[in-house]
Amino acid sequence: MVITPQPDPNRHHAVNPDAQPPLPPTDQSTYVPPADQGGPGRPYEAAPGTQGPYVPPEAQSKGTFSLEEINETGHRFFGRVSMGFAQAVEYAFQRAGRPNGYILGEEAGGAFIAGLRYGEGTLYTKDAGDHKVFWQGPSLGYDFGAEGSKTMVLVYDLRSPGEIFNTYAGVDGSAYLIGGVGITFLARDDVVLAPIRSGIGLRLGANIGYLKYTRQPTWNPF
Repeated sequence: MVITPQPDPNRHHAVNPDAQPPLPPTDQSTYVPPADQGGPGRPYEAAPGTQGPYVPPEAQSKGTFSLEEINETGHRFFGRVSMGFAQAVEYAFQRAGRPNGYILGEEAGGAFIAGLRYGEGTLYTKDAGDHKVFWQGPSLGYDFGAEGSKTMVLVYDLRSPGEIFNTYAGVDGSAYLIGGVGITFLARDDVVLAPIRSGIGLRLGANIGYLKYTRQPTWNPF
């Protein structure tokens, strides 16, 4: 006969101090999302410096001529008076800014106190083509010279080529003479003209008088 020993209910089992408590059973079939932070999620934010559409710099120079362009054209046109011309152009840019057109031509006339001017040339623009122009008008003041004179006219705020054909009055205090080159300003409404003259027939008036620009040549300055 085999006798099986029975456990003693009064006997205590040794306890392992390093033992971990058993984990509770989990249901692997159910996904438990992370705890909600509360409220709606944050919208997408672009990286710094990339927000909004790209906006190019304002094209202030569109349709106008730079100082370098006018100087290059004038040096070819006037030739050896380049130093005086460059200073006259700089004066014009400081006073009126960038022109949106210019005229290259020749002017003739002559008198000592009361004179007449007649000229013809071509109006050049960047986006409105080239146009033949003529001008004439009295010039009162201390003028000198009776030979032909090369003339470059800087044109400002011209909205269309046809707007050039008008009468322009001299602007007081705008005359400037340096190195054999003279410049003055004339204006009509918003349009401003800055004739730059050089040559044997250089004529620098006293800003009294006007010039009339026409489509056809005429001997009538009025």
